[in-house]
Amino acid sequence: MFENFRLDMIDVPDTTLRVRYGGSGPPLLLLHGHPRTHTTWHRVAAILAEHFTIVCPDLRGFGQSGKPDDPHDYEASSKRAKARDCVALMGQLGFSEFSMAGHDRGSYTAFRTAMDYPHKVTKLAILDGVPILEALERCNSRFATRWWHWFFFAQRDKPEQAILADPAAWYGGTEGSMGSENFADFRSAIQDPATVQGMLGDYRAGIYVDQHHDLEDRNAGHRLECPVHVLWSRQDDLEALYGDVLAIWRPWCKLPVTGRGLDCGHHMAEEAPVELANELIQFIGAGDCQGIAPDGPCGERLSAP
Repeated sequence: MFENFRLDMIDVPDTTLRVRYGGSGPPLLLLHGHPRTHTTWHRVAAILAEHFTIVCPDLRGFGQSGKPDDPHDYEASSKRAKARDCVALMGQLGFSEFSMAGHDRGSYTAFRTAMDYPHKVTKLAILDGVPILEALERCNSRFATRWWHWFFFAQRDKPEQAILADPAAWYGGTEGSMGSENFADFRSAIQDPATVQGMLGDYRAGIYVDQHHDLEDRNAGHRLECPVHVLWSRQDDLEALYGDVLAIWRPWCKLPVTGRGLDCGHHMAEEAPVELANELIQFIGAGDCQGIAPDGPCGERLSAP
């Protein structure tokens, strides 16, 4: 898994991130979703590393990355805070600008990074997500039935008690579908009480903080400035909830939005890695964003071993 990639703990101003990186070419930052860690990308990264320098962190609160000191400080779990982590991380690695792809909860951090730092993000791929504000404004009985966990996870204490009673039963997952090393990393994460609490903080921030940041941007007329490509799992819920997924994104983007559904389940990086990798290669291209400067602070570190 992640052959010829490096694994480091990298300090950013507010926390420490566990980061896997490798490959060569323009930089592409990949953000995982809930309840995964960065290892969910292992099959996709192996393909993309032929075209890009791939950076895969555990998001703040997830995996082995740092957790907020106060688990009820939802600003510290907000997508804005995680966007700061992303920009600081890529700066530490020597990248002044980069493309991004975010899946599930990671798509919200990717969206916020591109919104808050338009001069940093050159292209944005959204996987299985719409803006949090759009999801909550469209909340109806269908949404509440299918995605009830958004509101349960936003409660204090009770979700931790329910999940930690039997994390494997709660989250599922199999070694056969995920790959042995990815599955082991995932199982380690979901059995750690601090990580479970950190992951839930992402949902709590969504309800109490993130939707307000989205609303402020919409009211101010802010839109994404970079090209946006949206992919969703046809065997999951986005089409059932929203019909035309691209229509949700168009008002948020200055440029025309592209995208389509993939015939797979929710964890597309594990279930359809070749198709997903090909979509990202075609969308981002091999020369559309700035690679690491030869004299950058981590130039040698990012070279292939």
